[in-house]
Amino acid sequence: MSRNTHLVLGATGKTGRRIAARLRLRGTPVRAASRSSRARFDWSDPGTWDAVLQDVVVAYVVPPPVPGPVHQFVVRAEAAGVRRLVLLSGRGADGWGDSAFGLEMLSAEEAVRGSSLEWTVLRASNFAQNFDEDAFHAPLIAGELALPAGAVPEPFIDVEDVADAAVAVLTERRRHAGRVYELSGPRALTFAEAVELISRTSGRPLTYRQITRVEYVSTLVEQGLSEREADQIAEMFVLMGSGLIAETTDDLATVLGRTPRTFEEYVVRAAAAGAWHER
Repeated sequence: MSRNTHLVLGATGKTGRRIAARLRLRGTPVRAASRSSRARFDWSDPGTWDAVLQDVVVAYVVPPPVPGPVHQFVVRAEAAGVRRLVLLSGRGADGWGDSAFGLEMLSAEEAVRGSSLEWTVLRASNFAQNFDEDAFHAPLIAGELALPAGAVPEPFIDVEDVADAAVAVLTERRRHAGRVYELSGPRALTFAEAVELISRTSGRPLTYRQITRVEYVSTLVEQGLSEREADQIAEMFVLMGSGLIAETTDDLATVLGRTPRTFEEYVVRAAAAGAWHER
């Protein structure tokens, strides 16, 4: 493996697999690492860390689900000769205050930004792909998405844009050092508006229903999450309802020199691929 290796953690996830593919297409030496990859990496098993850091010049880091491990990972990265870190985080993290949401991302930012390495932080809005690759998908297949989100909109960002931005930051040395980019889509939509666009494009009668936080937590617990995990996820909707992350930004254009993909472009692409067909 080249000594110019680009390490991509979370390589089977929404951003990681897209970033690794883009880097390979460019001819960039890539080590794609995850719990299920040939290059095995597990945040809960520090014994897997050193091997994936060997000969790495820059690493793309997706935080683990708990606060803490990124601090030790950064120490290992420094010792291994890594020069740069690119961290995925959440929109408006500086303004989250004492919220229970995103503690793992805040911890990771503290570790990366406090290190001796060059670093860049990509703070992304909620992914559009959550509607077809993640938690919102199964309810839509069943015909209704119910969440504790009301009239405050969210500038959903296309994961393809996040991957493009990450590759630019990973491969353009120094230009992005010490920068925090707040990445959003080009306009904000309420969840009701987003579901209406999905319904129209897919040709299915899909609905959105606003529920209370208590109802949402109860639903998540019924699906197998712990009360603590459910509370943390529900707290995200409290932050969204405050309007803290409702505004769009120009940071994607700063990184890529173009406007973000629209939610409509995402919906057309996903519907054409059969994302919301009944099963």
